[in-house]
This record gives sequence, structure tokens and C-alpha cells, in this order.
Amino acid sequence: MRDVLILNGPNLNKLGTREPEIYGSLSLSEIAAACVAFGEQHGLTVDFRQSNSETDLVDWLQEACESKTAVIINPAAFTHYSVAIRDAAAMLDAPLIEVHLSNPLSREEFRHTSLIAGIAVGSITGFGLNSYLLALEALSKL
Repeated sequence: MRDVLILNGPNLNKLGTREPEIYGSLSLSEIAAACVAFGEQHGLTVDFRQSNSETDLVDWLQEACESKTAVIINPAAFTHYSVAIRDAAAMLDAPLIEVHLSNPLSREEFRHTSLIAGIAVGSITGFGLNSYLLALEALSKL
């Protein structure tokens, strides 16, 4: 089994009630359960985490760097301005995939720039829960 760390940024703990027309009706715990189950079916051990703190995300990325763990990240609002998260993610020796529930390019212009995309193996956006599952499938084949 290959370890995968799935990191989620600010406000994603409010999924299911926060703007369901954009983010869907699933809660973050439902997304986590689906990712863990999908991972098990594809030979992946999923560690799913969320924080509203930039510091936690940087610490977890550094932890993944030290253990050479693959990362799927939905940095949420940090996508567009967190150089600290980008720099921590750039240190990874294992694959990094960026995901988003919605498609940032179809939204407000300030969401069109990702500091993570340029250092990620790939980005999967706009497919709701399936963005995460497609990322897990991609990791299982890398």
C-alpha cells in the first residue's frame, strides 16, 4: 500500500452547507470517507486532513517531504496567494496533485492564478468529489 496525504485548506470544513451551488452538498467527512474507500480499492492508504491554518498545511507538507509521501492538496483560498504553502510543496520528492471541487477558471478573476499548479504533477478541477477520486486514480498509476 502506498501512503497518500490529502490536505484541505480553509473553509472546506464547512462543505455541505457553504455555497452548495458551487461546492456541492457533500460534507468534508463524506468526501474523506469516499477517498479512504477509493484509496483502499486502489492500493493506497489515505490520510485525509483539513485546517484553516496556513501553518498546519506547511507543517504537514514538510512532514510529507520528510517521509516522501505523495500529496493531493486542495489549498482552497491559499491557492491564490500563499507563497509559504507553495514553497513547502516545492520541497516534495513525491508526486503532488492539486484539486478543486469547482473550476477556479470559471469563477472570479482573482481565483484564476494558482501558485501550486506550476509545481504540481497536475491539477484536477471542477468535478466535485470526483476531482479527489481522479487524483487518487492518477497517483495509483504513477
